[in-house]
Amino acid sequence: MNLRTLCVLPLLALALPACSNHPSRAEVAMSHPEFLVSDVRVTEHRDHDDLLSAGLGLAGLAGAPSPFVDPAHPTAAELRRRAIQTSWKGIADLGPLGGYGTVYGAVPTVRGREFQAFARVPGASQPHRVLLQVPDAFDAAHRCLVVAPSSGSRGVYGAISLAGAWGLPKGCAVAYTDKGTGAGYFDYADDSGVQLDGTRAKRGEAMLEFEPTPAAADAGIAVKQMHSGDNPEADWGRDVIQAAQFGLAMLDRAFPAQAPFTAQNTKIIATGLSNGGGAVLQAAGLDDGHLFAGVIALEPNVYVPGHGRPMFDYATEAAVWLPCALTTSRFAKAPFARAPDGSVPPAAVQRCKTLHAQGRLAGSTLAAQGEAAYEQLRAHGWTDEAIATAASTTAFDLWRVIAAGYASSYARTGATEMPCGFRYVTIDKDNQPAPADAATRAAWWADGSGIPPGNGIALRGGMDRSDDPTLASLDCLRQLWTGDSAMAQAVRASVAATAIRLPRADLPLWVLHGASDGLLPTAFTSEPYVAWLRSEGRAPLYWRVPYAQHFDAFLTVPAFGAAHVPLMPYGYTALDRLWSHLFEGAPWPSELPTPAAQPRGGSALRAEMLGLP
Repeated sequence: MNLRTLCVLPLLALALPACSNHPSRAEVAMSHPEFLVSDVRVTEHRDHDDLLSAGLGLAGLAGAPSPFVDPAHPTAAELRRRAIQTSWKGIADLGPLGGYGTVYGAVPTVRGREFQAFARVPGASQPHRVLLQVPDAFDAAHRCLVVAPSSGSRGVYGAISLAGAWGLPKGCAVAYTDKGTGAGYFDYADDSGVQLDGTRAKRGEAMLEFEPTPAAADAGIAVKQMHSGDNPEADWGRDVIQAAQFGLAMLDRAFPAQAPFTAQNTKIIATGLSNGGGAVLQAAGLDDGHLFAGVIALEPNVYVPGHGRPMFDYATEAAVWLPCALTTSRFAKAPFARAPDGSVPPAAVQRCKTLHAQGRLAGSTLAAQGEAAYEQLRAHGWTDEAIATAASTTAFDLWRVIAAGYASSYARTGATEMPCGFRYVTIDKDNQPAPADAATRAAWWADGSGIPPGNGIALRGGMDRSDDPTLASLDCLRQLWTGDSAMAQAVRASVAATAIRLPRADLPLWVLHGASDGLLPTAFTSEPYVAWLRSEGRAPLYWRVPYAQHFDAFLTVPAFGAAHVPLMPYGYTALDRLWSHLFEGAPWPSELPTPAAQPRGGSALRAEMLGLP
């Protein structure tokens, strides 16, 4: 096997006689973070199984899914390789025109070790994952720890294309956390979940990533973020801080002769994108111990009460109104706003008709109704850039998917009690409810995005037999934000618990966001956050990057890629600047001009299109 398990380091710091590699005397003496709730699994990754790409290299990461020898029983090494590949492909633009590996970024072979465990924040019922990658070429002269929560709802490797790709080749150790999200799906049909190594086990056989309360065999699928009852988003900052503390403790184990590793002798950089960007900003506001030497947040999901809007608010609004607003002629050329033949999608036409029939939308023609829906969004802060790019989110039905899942998380409901009639069920190849087969179930941890549907799991319920079958449930979700029911009050209380706090004044902090982000529009997130910081005497750097949007991975779609530039190279640039400041004495700038990016067009990305200095 390429993946060689060294040993499992017990929480009581006792040597395990069965380990082939016994811990040294200095290692045995190391203290264990009190928040760990599992043993620490230590694995080697060398030869054809490295830290950054699991031996796949750039071409392999971009290629077909890494195979399992026995699909029904993949090994931990196979699952890890595929999880890393899925995380890369879900975040980075690895397409032939995207420029990864030629214009920016690289995927060198990085040999080293991984330390992984389950951790738990106070008050939580379910754990989150923490994982440290330690390169063999760790730079002892520039002791650096990068801490990276996963993007979106992804698993523990969800930030590897940002933090790992930048930090590991520099000789930094990189600590990850899934921040209470991930694809540790629990299947009630066979009462199984995911253990620490990614393989599946039944309830009672091993400690699981997520073990919900018992339910009937037909209860479907339970997802940790949605059904733990913990409101994980409120603890994302604490998860990041625990990942940093875990990273320091495991560096002590990895290099006992250089211990102790502390925030005073090791520079800790926190970085993340999307939900991960919001998580590092949460952590910055909680960093009373001055752990972090700098924070780089890309396209953060961040909420400041009284400044901007929380995601659940504008996501539920978008789900109702965007389909109709996109019918206006101003969005006729926006990717995904029209059917392949150039016509307005029938479902969008129906949404306009239904809203008009309900007395919620003026206008007797489709054009007038579309304009009315557009003005509704504009009045609530939506920009044309965000609406145009949000055509992709609308076409893929992501607003409904996101709102349904997050409603359950905020309402703290279980899998059988999701708001507005939704549920997650397994389906067969014909899209009919059916138990998952062993191969499908085994691959979830590696392939899942952390928020179904996908990978043999469907989002069901919330439909009626009307001409606009999803609108009633979307209105139900919207009322969880605007209404006065007990559940609506619970949802708003959970959202309020995610509010950001003010970071310390001397913390180097840089926010980067695509001007065309249609999922987390800058007008609701980064811009009000940065304005709030400045009003409180902070001096964050902020780049609102022209023509960048939320999903670099979507740029492989020709029309979408032609209209945009990737955001990732700007994140790497910000991290390079922070490195120069921390290790080379370069002054931290008070401001920097935003790069004059240009859309890629139909050709391959060229460096000058990025407009970087």
